[in-house]
Amino acid sequence: MDLPGNNEAGIEPVKLGPDNRFKFECHKGVKCFTKCCRGINIMLTPYDIVRLKNRLKLSSTEFLAIYTVPELLEKTDLPVVTLKLMDDDEKSCPFVRDDGCIIYEDRPTSCRYYPLGVASLSHKEGIDDEFYFFVNEPHCLGFEEKKEWAVSEWRKDQGVDVQDEINSEWTDLLVRKRSFPPNVKLTEKTKKMFFTASYDIDQFKKFIFESSFLTLYDIKQDEIEKIKNDEPALLDFGFRWLKFLLYKIGDFKLNEETAASRAKKTEK
Repeated sequence: MDLPGNNEAGIEPVKLGPDNRFKFECHKGVKCFTKCCRGINIMLTPYDIVRLKNRLKLSSTEFLAIYTVPELLEKTDLPVVTLKLMDDDEKSCPFVRDDGCIIYEDRPTSCRYYPLGVASLSHKEGIDDEFYFFVNEPHCLGFEEKKEWAVSEWRKDQGVDVQDEINSEWTDLLVRKRSFPPNVKLTEKTKKMFFTASYDIDQFKKFIFESSFLTLYDIKQDEIEKIKNDEPALLDFGFRWLKFLLYKIGDFKLNEETAASRAKKTEK
């Protein structure tokens, strides 16, 4: 599965490593400008939602309702969201105009990567697993431009190195779930919690601070203060909690009173 990227052209992708080079440039002078923003399928990452909902001055719940379509990720049965396209003949992105993107500084990860896609999903397990692809789609004239990039240079220039770092624990969650046997299914309650912690960050924040959550887990006060005001930190907190919830991995611990209570119930 590739997170960013789109291969609807049906052309065999070219595998690239971080140091491989390619020629590409997109600007208003290219005749196909904004064509790649129509008839697309963009899966949004958790940090995409944060950037976009803040740009549009919406809550995450509002943004999800207006601009996204919920889906289940193939082979993992995990809930994800894709960008809801316009109901026009070209199935356009809601943020594209003839002269470009109106939310360009906060555009999704997929848009930043184009014309590259992530083939490995891994940004944590080591450089040997890191590879990408590009597809020279017939409509795209950006490949005829002279500007040359290394893959690593393109990622830095487009800001996806930062995006990937923030989303790294989340992509690791997806990779781990792919290794589960097909007959191991998640409950609807677990799926809902995965969705909330991944995408509906404002609702997840309410869940943490307005429920019994903080009484159940042994969480240091400085971390509690940080996630109150730092959304990337809150995302990372949610991803680590999901990893504990789904895979029993990580440093989350039930507080002593909760652990003792659960132990008594088990004994009974």
